[in-house]
Amino acid sequence: MNKAELIAAIAAQTELTKVDAKKALDAFINVASESLKKGERLTLVGFGSFSVNERNARNGRNPRTGSKINIAAKKVVRFKAGAELNDMVN
Repeated sequence: MNKAELIAAIAAQTELTKVDAKKALDAFINVASESLKKGERLTLVGFGSFSVNERNARNGRNPRTGSKINIAAKKVVRFKAGAELNDMVN
């Protein structure tokens, strides 16, 4: 499912227009992004939680040439599915 299909599905279930559903989804994405950018955790009970983890710098290997490379430290977004979501999928 892509963003347009998600907007259409939200509009159908909530009886909102697609324009309003797009505004709501965009607002959620913006608020979630800002929250994660601040290092805060975002938890949606029953769905899952998003958090920011720090990945340490490490040595790697270029698969094409085999030469060693240094991989810089960075922050990554992590999602952990909630129990209800796991039960729906399984």
